[in-house]
Amino acid sequence: MPEGLAAPRPTALVVGGSVTGLLAAAALAEFADVTIVERDTLPEGTGSRRGVPQARHAHLVWSGGVRAFDELLPGLVGEIVARGARRVHIMGDMVSRSPNEIWFRRFTATHHRNLVCSRDLLDSVIRERVLSDARITLRENRTAVGLEGHAGRVTGVRLRTTTGDRADPASGQDNGVASRQESVLNADLVVDASGRGSQAPRWLTDLGLPAVAEREVDAGVAYATRLFRAPGTTADLDFPVVNVQANPAEAPGRGGIILPIEDGRWIVTLAGTRGGTPTGDPDAFVDFALGLGDPVIGELIKGATPLTDVMTTRGTANRRRYFEKTRHWPDGFTVLGDAVAGYNPVYGHGITVAAQSALAVRNVLRAAPLTAPGTARRLQRATARPVAAAWDLAVGQDARYPGASDTPPTALERGLARFVDRAVATGARSPRALGALLDVMSLEKPATRLFSADMLVPMLFGPKKPHLEGPPLTEQERKAATHRDSGPRLPPAFP
Repeated sequence: MPEGLAAPRPTALVVGGSVTGLLAAAALAEFADVTIVERDTLPEGTGSRRGVPQARHAHLVWSGGVRAFDELLPGLVGEIVARGARRVHIMGDMVSRSPNEIWFRRFTATHHRNLVCSRDLLDSVIRERVLSDARITLRENRTAVGLEGHAGRVTGVRLRTTTGDRADPASGQDNGVASRQESVLNADLVVDASGRGSQAPRWLTDLGLPAVAEREVDAGVAYATRLFRAPGTTADLDFPVVNVQANPAEAPGRGGIILPIEDGRWIVTLAGTRGGTPTGDPDAFVDFALGLGDPVIGELIKGATPLTDVMTTRGTANRRRYFEKTRHWPDGFTVLGDAVAGYNPVYGHGITVAAQSALAVRNVLRAAPLTAPGTARRLQRATARPVAAAWDLAVGQDARYPGASDTPPTALERGLARFVDRAVATGARSPRALGALLDVMSLEKPATRLFSADMLVPMLFGPKKPHLEGPPLTEQERKAATHRDSGPRLPPAFP
């Protein structure tokens, strides 16, 4: 190479402009020139991105994800908070009933703080931050339809580009105006971050590789969400997150959450499993909330002003693809995010796993060249660790619902579920045990943390405070919520 000429940087291609794809691009930009290919047009500002069925429902980022955000993109969390998000102390700023119907005390001794805001706000700040990096290029309206290469190495992606608009503005019907062209975009590393609808298993078999093992655990959960104006004077104080979790021992499981977000609004999401799912009927929304194991959510929203209609979502199964366990894995290809595992959204782990997986990508590439043989396999195995942690937490609960899986829980899984129930009961009244429990729930530490002295000593010997008899709302919070808003009902912010 002539003196003075730098070696060209490797190239990476990320399929999908989701949070997972954006964070993966941020991690890769340290080592390669990155291109993100997105099938839709990404919104400007805080608009909603198409293809995100959960975008309108309650979201949070556990403290393990908050840490990963700032390690990957320093200052990111501060930017999101400056735009209206909150860092909510768990459990100090939370009123929560566990799946075994025990109310947590609002201990403040733990360090755990979750990030709470609307999904639109979260996506927009991440998108602005990542796409401002000159090493990252976005190509919109391009759909990945297959991999280039062979069983030993992926060399790029086949793309279908749509130009024009096939939809007639008057009728919404296909008018045949748009044109489609196929092309190939080569890269040293291809990352599939295309979500639950990923075609990666088929793409790999098309290259001659064996089928990827999969597992599904479906509790049959359906969601209904409505946005409210924060009632009374609750917008004037840091009103707590209110969470009533479903009890898998008493099917159908029903639960709900109030998530106070930016601009003086509450996202209220209700959920139910087979035989007890909420509907899109706005007149039934409050009644469903009042019929949960505790009526606190229904009581708090009973007089609140709705800002939207009710939005429903189904198809929330836990589904995992075991890419990391395949015997043969091609160089130049990695799968991340919901394309690997999608979780029942009630546990709120998807974005945290995405952030931790992107951080794992960066850490592997700091130790191994992106183009080296075997690096892609190392990436797949490293990113499987946060996936497995969230999967075990979700499946440990959901596998207990009737009809959730063709394979019933093993004796080990049943034993672990009983132990977790006991750990929750201990953490609900012991701050020391709560810290250990939240370390695991927030994906900061592995599940073995539950067997530490911080959990076992309070579990076996105490002393323990008595369990609470009801939700631990303060008198100030109750009064703030009862000063009902008499303002006019606003038109829906979205359909």
